[in-house]
Amino acid sequence: MPGKKNSTKAPSTAGGAATGAQSTSAADEISKIIDTPVALNGEVLRGDTRLTRRWQHGAIHDYLIGMKGHVVMTFYGAPRAVSWRSGAARQSTRTRPGSITLIPEGHDGHWDIEGSLDVSHVYLTEQRMQHCADVLAAGQRIELLDRVNFDDNATAHILGMLSQSAVTGDPASRLFVEQAIDLLCTQMVRAHSSFGMPAHVEPHRGLADWQVKRVTSYMRDFLDREIGLDEMAGLVDLSRFHFCTAFRLATGLSPHHYLTELRMTQARKLLAEQSLPVIQVALAVGYQTPSAFTASFRKVTSMTPSAFRRSL
Repeated sequence: MPGKKNSTKAPSTAGGAATGAQSTSAADEISKIIDTPVALNGEVLRGDTRLTRRWQHGAIHDYLIGMKGHVVMTFYGAPRAVSWRSGAARQSTRTRPGSITLIPEGHDGHWDIEGSLDVSHVYLTEQRMQHCADVLAAGQRIELLDRVNFDDNATAHILGMLSQSAVTGDPASRLFVEQAIDLLCTQMVRAHSSFGMPAHVEPHRGLADWQVKRVTSYMRDFLDREIGLDEMAGLVDLSRFHFCTAFRLATGLSPHHYLTELRMTQARKLLAEQSLPVIQVALAVGYQTPSAFTASFRKVTSMTPSAFRRSL
């Protein structure tokens, strides 16, 4: 939702898998956090694309790991409250017809969905998206954006058609579905990525969505080492001063505060592994000494790492 996780750059074949790429499919990972398995159609399409029919699953209050491949979904029926959080990033909204959610490859997060949800999904591999990016972007790197209940009637209509399209041995049926998926990929690049967005953003406007995603994904990839301001500013071609101002305007947090939040989120997960020494947790989230880690952890949580572990 990094190395870069959700980057697509022509002419390479993939921008980079999720950190610790999963051996199971995205559909399998989503099936782990819902009460009804993902309703995949049987057919595997070009580029290992998979479709679902329209189906319903129950409420969700769980963490979804960064997955291999991109997931696009749309919603039907009664609106539901949805919230997503990943590190310091937060989004809260309601589902509605004509809206979509896009989870880019490698993007994790905790999801809270109140009540049952009527949905259909499309699972797009990086290979399939890359083909579209090669055609449209002429070598420009593409950053897919996190979207949660984002209004896009065109994409929702394509997803609705695909949820009702049965792929049979009929060549005309397969051609229709494959071309509809190509159209979906085109819409993802043109409407839900960094393609066509300005490379520089005036500081008073903050960073563009794709710039925030590039920086925060980089932070997640390298939590185990020092990350300097100049290094982060260089990712979006801004000066150190302008980057700090723009990042704060875009996220509400300074780069240091945002990075610390990510480190502490990961530290909490690692501390749940009782066999992992605290010093190893500290090193894994970028602190070279236990004392520095303890001071930072206590400042955020009001507890020492050991006390937090005992409370679990």
